[in-house]
Amino acid sequence: MFGLILKKHTMRLFVWLLAALVCQNAVAQVEDSLLIKNLSDEILLRSTAYENLRVLCKTVGGRLAGSPNMLKAESWGQKTLEQAGADRVWLQECLVPHWERGGTDSAWYSVKGNGNQKVRLDILALGNSVGTGEKGILLPAILVQDFADLEQKKDQVKGKIVVFNNVFNNTYLETFLSYVDDGIYRRSGPSRAAKYGAAAVMIRSITGSTDNNPHTGSTAYDSTQPKIPAAAMGLKDADQLIALLKSGKQVDIYYRSGANFKPDATGHNVIGEWKGTEFPDQYITVGGHLDSWDPAEGAHDDGTGCVHSIEVLRALKAMGYKPRHTIRVVLFANEENGLRGGRKYAQEAVSKNEKHVFALESDAGGFTPRGFSFSFSEEQLNKLRRWLPFFEPRGVHRFTTGGGGADVSPLNALLKTPVAELTPDGSRYFDLHHARNDVFEQVNKRELDLGALNMAILIYLVDKYGLEQ
Repeated sequence: MFGLILKKHTMRLFVWLLAALVCQNAVAQVEDSLLIKNLSDEILLRSTAYENLRVLCKTVGGRLAGSPNMLKAESWGQKTLEQAGADRVWLQECLVPHWERGGTDSAWYSVKGNGNQKVRLDILALGNSVGTGEKGILLPAILVQDFADLEQKKDQVKGKIVVFNNVFNNTYLETFLSYVDDGIYRRSGPSRAAKYGAAAVMIRSITGSTDNNPHTGSTAYDSTQPKIPAAAMGLKDADQLIALLKSGKQVDIYYRSGANFKPDATGHNVIGEWKGTEFPDQYITVGGHLDSWDPAEGAHDDGTGCVHSIEVLRALKAMGYKPRHTIRVVLFANEENGLRGGRKYAQEAVSKNEKHVFALESDAGGFTPRGFSFSFSEEQLNKLRRWLPFFEPRGVHRFTTGGGGADVSPLNALLKTPVAELTPDGSRYFDLHHARNDVFEQVNKRELDLGALNMAILIYLVDKYGLEQ
């Protein structure tokens, strides 16, 4: 009889505890919903992100690592983080590469048998490339379809300008996959052609756009091969040139570039910190990179990521939120051609034995948010997907694996910090990427604010609940 009574009491206790847990979860869900609604109103009605971006783009402009504009951008970052309410703002020094374009790049071509008519090419030297010298070079062109074709023609390229017919693969639904596939010609094409004696390389810009804006971006020389000049052509000009070469016409190309390297310069990560109330020595990082290529204003790449991150801090603080962990906004130096800022931040975290709970980056533009990419396993992600109802009304409907952004990747590599990246709609991103049309006017305020809002929601949930679900 006593055993039966004990079982009944145990069952009642279990039911009571279960009911209490369900009630507690329901209360927490209501609290979260209310806070997120207030956060949504704060950002959609009072966001400073768009105005901050306007000031960055129009008063600083392109922010090439090592340039005077890099220093102007750092000053902008300090001031803007202070205005956003950071408890402390400081500069974290790091050496950055100092590549210069060295003036305006120029090129033209002429077709044998067509008199002395010169057809202008709209081009940009690839970042980190060497120049041609003051007089430029005038040499025969040879068309190469891909790296396999280069191997077939390796005895024909010596002393010529190799024109790669690399085509952005528009069959991918995710344009970043097209960029990865096509980008190999920008990164390693010059050295692979130099191996067989090529004098210079020109590629189709890494984009699926329909305009003629050339797109720059970094190349990486193989130290075992000669360094040769390299440039990207606008697509319309490139396709016209390639059509002539395909038809068997003999084409000479003139190219001039003053590109050069100077000694490393002193740059800085700009860091704004908001002290946590329960775990002040545990850090959640949110950031974007402050540097950009020089042809434009670096609006989407990555001005939007910087102002997204600053807005996360501003909005949460404006609401009176008290973070459990210390939140840091980091405007990283030198992502574009060296990742020196991201590496420095992670290395210093290691040297100081810091505990980093989570790091989130925005470096895919300020377009409509669609999801987040995490460095988690599917099993871990499935636990976090219970948060999706908070995001779906605001445009984000997927949590995927695939890692975080470039600047937070060193934290993951050195400290095993979980990282993530905002993934906006990528349909238009590579129309602007590293090109002169990446300007403030290309950014939509509503889309920009929605990106900041979804990032703020994720930071709030991670700060409150952690990642160990």
